[in-house]
Amino acid sequence: MLRFMPVGDSQTIGSAGEHTWRHRLWQHLRDTCGSPFTLVGPRETLYDKATGAATSYEYADPDFPRAHLAGWGEGWLHMAPLIGEAVRTHRADVLLVSLGLIDLGFYTNPEQTADNVRAFVAEARAARPTVRMAILPVVPNIRAESEPDFGAQVTRFNELLAKAVADLDEPRSPLLLTSPPPSYDITLDTYDGTHPNASGEHKIAEAFAEALWQGWGIGGEYVPECGS
Repeated sequence: MLRFMPVGDSQTIGSAGEHTWRHRLWQHLRDTCGSPFTLVGPRETLYDKATGAATSYEYADPDFPRAHLAGWGEGWLHMAPLIGEAVRTHRADVLLVSLGLIDLGFYTNPEQTADNVRAFVAEARAARPTVRMAILPVVPNIRAESEPDFGAQVTRFNELLAKAVADLDEPRSPLLLTSPPPSYDITLDTYDGTHPNASGEHKIAEAFAEALWQGWGIGGEYVPECGS
């Protein structure tokens, strides 16, 4: 069985009442993968905005493997020390990683964030030498559009991320740089300029799905669920 672990920040964990892109990708793989798979990780909850904690199980559709390693306000800085144990315990085969916005916004500059990417990859491989990773660059967000200096930091980090992926890629533990959703629009695809709405969930899921299909032959072309 192929074991996928979603790793991310608030865009990945999602909040109460949402489907999340994790659910959208699971639907896609369920229909296209052609072999057994599941989602794994040490956490299952959504973020509850009412309590300010990741304690909610109120998924819009809870009938899917909800496991993940994602946290509201967590970035590469936070996940690098956790990923080894998570990969080892849950025997993850493929990491689906969407991180970076929180780091740049609150903790580290682009160069420091890229160093944490490299630490993350090293820890994951130490736990499972054949683990594969598909990594999404920081997607468009309101702060990057409204603050030129921050936008420049996002652009710089995405350049360093691409270099890190190219440098660290190796046959037994391949890395994929997932292309950002080409039509991602913060007005149409988020509810607040940062966090994906249903349309944004589909576009992030599609970005991972296309990388898995084109890079490793996993799944197929992404087709959003009608009416969802």
